[in-house]
Amino acid sequence: MTAGGSTSADSAAALEQLCRAYWYPLYFHARGRGLSPHDAEDLIQSFFAFLLEKAVIARADRERGRFRTFLLSALENFHANARARAGSLKRGGGTVIVSFDEFQAEARYQHEPSTTLTPERLFDQKWAASLLEQVLQILRQEYTAAGKGPLFDDLRSVLWGGRGEASHADLARKLGSTEGAVRVAVHRLRLRFKECLQAEVAHTVVNPDDVNDELRHLLDALSV
Repeated sequence: MTAGGSTSADSAAALEQLCRAYWYPLYFHARGRGLSPHDAEDLIQSFFAFLLEKAVIARADRERGRFRTFLLSALENFHANARARAGSLKRGGGTVIVSFDEFQAEARYQHEPSTTLTPERLFDQKWAASLLEQVLQILRQEYTAAGKGPLFDDLRSVLWGGRGEASHADLARKLGSTEGAVRVAVHRLRLRFKECLQAEVAHTVVNPDDVNDELRHLLDALSV
């Protein structure tokens, strides 16, 4: 895992990608453990600073299990140590490691449905959802850069799982195109979606051979 490196630019970039993928699942977990919105944000910022300073990610390996499990365990240990020191968390010494709006994060948390899932299972679910959101953002940026942002907005409705032949006909009429052209456009988008998803998952595993297993787990987490 590139993020396990020490001080290289590649390591910093990889850690930034991990932060973007994991900040909300970790925030959600912290809130579920009883922390206030403010304390949850402070905890996550301080935790990411800790990861960067101590190169904690370099300790992750296949024998320790899935990386997200390692990360969650590291967060709980970090929080326990902070409580034991009876010291307040200082948002990574004043450095914002990952940028997110505390009020937006809390609004998102408040709209989460009630559930009987375990905290660990919920973390996996939010991890999977965050990765999908990240992939969709990447695709939206690519299509927008190519002057096809509106096309992406129309096609994303059939991206995940599809909605049958009628949806292709509806899209063709809306776009002033043919069903055949729409099928080709959807096929290309799905291929690119798969490539981006595999690439994003690859950033979150210790060993590249684990990508397919993580993809299967992602789908399983979303099916709950």
